Amino acid sequence: MDFLMSGLAACGACVFTNPLEVVKTRMQLQGELQAPGTYQRHYRNVFHAFITIGKVDGLAALQKGLAPALLYQFLMNGIRLGTYGLAEAGGYLHTAEGTHSPARSAAAGAMAGVMGAYLGSPIYMGMFQALTEIGQKHGLVGLWRGALGGLPRVIVGSSTQLCTFSSTKDLLSQWEIFPPQSWKLALVAAMMSGIAVVLAMAPFDVACTRLYNQPTDAQGKGLMYRGILDALLQTARTEGIFGMYKGIGASYFRLGPHTILSLFFWDQLRSLYYTDTK
Repeated sequence: MDFLMSGLAACGACVFTNPLEVVKTRMQLQGELQAPGTYQRHYRNVFHAFITIGKVDGLAALQKGLAPALLYQFLMNGIRLGTYGLAEAGGYLHTAEGTHSPARSAAAGAMAGVMGAYLGSPIYMGMFQALTEIGQKHGLVGLWRGALGGLPRVIVGSSTQLCTFSSTKDLLSQWEIFPPQSWKLALVAAMMSGIAVVLAMAPFDVACTRLYNQPTDAQGKGLMYRGILDALLQTARTEGIFGMYKGIGASYFRLGPHTILSLFFWDQLRSLYYTDTK
């Protein structure tokens, strides 16, 4: 049941945040490996990107890829949050004295993130027809192209997100700012987690997006980057340090609300379920 609740919470958040994912991806790919000032900027900022995409491609383009996104979120976050939830329920995130352990929380978040992201990677590559084409062209291994490159991003993001969420909830509970089991507790913790995860993930997010979108040769090998470290180095060398934070505004508007909504929905669903089953 933990996995089902986790997947449903992530899907609920995805419906609201998928347009932000579309905007973020286009901004990150804009001017790829071109020095600032040498290319035409189609999108000046997040809001301009929204308006431009809506005008040029139509409003439906802002929900492009929603079906595979929902499937990916259900699978990836269902496994990730579900695994972390089981670890939390089993008491593995607490010390022998019963206090919350940020180190254990970060480790559990990282491990859960790796499991969810790696198993969900083929869905990230595309929906059923795309999966078939990729499988025929590059073989079964091709379905995981870029998956290993994305793991550092997942490890950093998942550990930061879940550790910050759990630690903030624990601190707020100790300070008794809100009543016990209040929805405000989960909301504030999710908001803090959203800020932390965006700051930690932005460079990896840019590199991961470019790894997945780079052209490949007949064997499925990337033609632009050898891996995530190479993507980060090339981006920093060509576009400067701020190139690694390209689209951070869009990243926050996407990852921030998605983190807040998914963690809030997840926490409330679990709270309702465990309350009803007692």
